[in-house]
Amino acid sequence: MNQERLMGILLAPHVSEKATDAADKVNQHVFRVLRDATKLEIKRAVEELFKVRVTEVRVLNFKGKHKRHGAIKGRRADWKKAYVRLAQGDDIDFTGIE
Repeated sequence: MNQERLMGILLAPHVSEKATDAADKVNQHVFRVLRDATKLEIKRAVEELFKVRVTEVRVLNFKGKHKRHGAIKGRRADWKKAYVRLAQGDDIDFTGIE
């Protein structure tokens, strides 16, 4: 698989109360990913970037919301979110504090 493609799969960690709770309780981390990314690509990208073992990947597709500001109508972009479960004993530290 193309190394450049793997590095571009993960767009950002998705931070929310639910994501934080999942990370604490079941060792699951949440990422915003490219809309055309597959589960296998997401797994390989996380393993390559963070040097961890991934046991499960679940993905959700979100439709962009319709918004309006006065008379101007618009629509937010569609996006994809991935829940990545890590192997027992592995962890990802986003804070950088040791």
